[in-house]
Amino acid sequence: MNFWEYLGNRHQQLLTDAYQHASAVFQCMVVATLLGVLIGVVTYRTAWAGNLATMATSTILTIPSLAMIGLLIPIVGLGVPPTVIALTLYGLLPIVRNAIVGLRGVDPSLVDAAKGIGMSRPARLLRVELPLAWPPILTGIRVSTQMLMGIAAIAAYASGPGLGNEIFRGIGSLGSKNALNQVLAGTLGIIVLALLFDAAYVLIGRLTIPRGIRA
Repeated sequence: MNFWEYLGNRHQQLLTDAYQHASAVFQCMVVATLLGVLIGVVTYRTAWAGNLATMATSTILTIPSLAMIGLLIPIVGLGVPPTVIALTLYGLLPIVRNAIVGLRGVDPSLVDAAKGIGMSRPARLLRVELPLAWPPILTGIRVSTQMLMGIAAIAAYASGPGLGNEIFRGIGSLGSKNALNQVLAGTLGIIVLALLFDAAYVLIGRLTIPRGIRA
């Protein structure tokens, strides 16, 4: 059976795995974005706090994904929980770092002007600082998403959802006639999803970032 025949016979399962993969990454990115931006907002004003946040999230990223999931299995069990926790933690670093850099890069004169017209600190943050810091934050989100697309494949080790199951089945049956097809289908599926997500982020950037800021 060649690769195209394999895709034809397995397209329903592959579509299901692709949907689960994309859904897991999307949901974890939403959580990682909220946490990452919150950490950035809390720490960007103080040098040591920002450095501590960056160092902590960097340390998490150095833990091998298989080791992370293996450590989580005894605590939360198999399936979705270790996948969600691991992906969320791995997605933090680019968002936290870019949120801190973006917020620190806002022109102080604009913040002072907003303060001068009577804006409260929360209002200045929401209406001035975060919108101006959005371009680097969005870049961090894009980087995190690309990372998580690949890391999510390891979730199959813990019976997690996604295209990693296809890859692991192929690796586990090396020598069989469909082993290469399984690994190739899972790998290409992840690449296609990563490209689709990145295209969506480009569109979001064009819709949410004013032309002057993009330039």
